[in-house]
Amino acid sequence: MAAAEHAGTTGPTSGEYIQHHLHHLQKNFSFENVEQHGIVDFSLFNLDSLFYSVVLGVIACFFLWRAARKATSGVPGRFQAAVEILSEMVDSQAKGVIHNAKSRKLVSPLALTVFVWIFLMNAMDMLPVDAIPVLWHSAGPSMGYANYMRIVPTADLSTTLGLSLSVLLVCLVYNVKIKGVGGWAHELIAAPFGDHWFLYPVNFLMQMIEFTAKTVSHGMRLFGNMFAGELVFMLIALMGGVWAWQFNPLTGMFWLGFGHVVAGTVWSIFHILVITLQAFIFMMLTLIYVGQAHDSH
Repeated sequence: MAAAEHAGTTGPTSGEYIQHHLHHLQKNFSFENVEQHGIVDFSLFNLDSLFYSVVLGVIACFFLWRAARKATSGVPGRFQAAVEILSEMVDSQAKGVIHNAKSRKLVSPLALTVFVWIFLMNAMDMLPVDAIPVLWHSAGPSMGYANYMRIVPTADLSTTLGLSLSVLLVCLVYNVKIKGVGGWAHELIAAPFGDHWFLYPVNFLMQMIEFTAKTVSHGMRLFGNMFAGELVFMLIALMGGVWAWQFNPLTGMFWLGFGHVVAGTVWSIFHILVITLQAFIFMMLTLIYVGQAHDSH
């Protein structure tokens, strides 16, 4: 396209634009600017994902706390009614998979917090692609930071896998709490193929594969959907960028602008369903996995 032809003098190519927007603001533990070169690198962290995750987590907890603090026994306001409907939905789902009432006192609020938190992180994808990054391009380098900024924490694999690992830890805790150390250890070697000494290694291997597969798929599912959604928004933004730069109805560029508005509107409406559904799925899988930790084989 025309943007690519003039990349050397006036701006980046489409590929360079997307690559830049997919790059995280990365720091090592000395808080120096670095770049990740391997698939797995524990010597650095994505500061942008960490910042937005923490801020949105605080916001989620604040709104839930405020709803609980302002709750009344009379006719609820719209905000209280919305939170009550959400809480009842989560509680009814928890009752269906976790039959221990004592466990639900902790797991139900955990699931509710997970849903609201992930929904808010997903909802960052609804902001214009260049809105916050453009502000950062002016402020970030002047403060000594790299010129990168991604604002959707759940489009970062380290965030989603971190969440799924946290769920795994909760499941391990409940396995020990409900079954005891000895009971759970016996289950690890006796299930799923039976309590026979010659099957112990196979059973243990299958248990490890199950825990690994559930954890990885739990995080990858959320990441894959949000990463794809973010990428589509970038492609739609490119349509509008080319139209704004090469506006000429006679060359057909006008239709790129028209397509930008139509595609952006349609995808935004559809994406509202995606961000809500992905938060719900992650919450439900959290409840299911914790519920499985209560069951004995």
